[in-house]
Amino acid sequence: MKGAVTVSLENHAEFKLSITKALGDQLFEALEKLTPAPLTEANLRLLPPHKGVYQLRRDGDLLYVGKAEVALPQRLAKHLRKLSGREGIHLERIAFTALSVDEDFSAVAPEKLLIARYQDAGEAPWNENGFGINDPGDKRDTTVFSDDHFDQLYPARLDWVIRDLPVGTQTLRTVLKAAKLALPYTFRYAYYRTARENFYEQFEVVVPQSEMTADEFFLFVSAVLPDPWQIMVLPGYAVMYPKELRNESARHYYLGGEMIPADGMA
Repeated sequence: MKGAVTVSLENHAEFKLSITKALGDQLFEALEKLTPAPLTEANLRLLPPHKGVYQLRRDGDLLYVGKAEVALPQRLAKHLRKLSGREGIHLERIAFTALSVDEDFSAVAPEKLLIARYQDAGEAPWNENGFGINDPGDKRDTTVFSDDHFDQLYPARLDWVIRDLPVGTQTLRTVLKAAKLALPYTFRYAYYRTARENFYEQFEVVVPQSEMTADEFFLFVSAVLPDPWQIMVLPGYAVMYPKELRNESARHYYLGGEMIPADGMA
């Protein structure tokens, strides 16, 4: 049997159309022409409620490239809130640029091309280091965070002031819900039922004041809860469970109205 013969024709060649790459190149060029604006609520209100892609910068240096699948103001507002609750972040140094896209446009693939292009140039360090992750879920509560993880670099602020707490005798559910909504990072507590009813509904506490720092709040709650309830503060969030908590990446534990450093629980 004779081998296959490749025929070379002067009037024929293969052409591969890469619409995605073309879109990525155009997005890159368009983003580079924009002047960054401070990441503030006032500036976000000026954005149209379109989906699209955006950048976060600090002192001009590119930190993060992301996409908004619903609305740019909504997505960037989440970043603003998250950054406001972190140590080592100076919001006045953070700026953004954003591109709205057509309604039938999917930003997923071009976003990946943008990330790759910037990271090849040594930029966008916050991409793929945990910055864009929301609540990591209880399976991550035992994860050891690497030194370059976003949460390790910029831990959750325990001096964040929780405002408008309901004062006086309240169900624990009411108090926990108020704190959860006020904190700019995840505070997760276990769904817990007694034999007959929800533990948080039947357990009452007396809230002495309407404002507490996160540290003061965790001290307060841990003081009123029975054993073996604990609050564990990980680099970027806090969890509360009716059991012993341990994690090598934990920063503090709150137990019986005391804050115990991680090394004190060893």
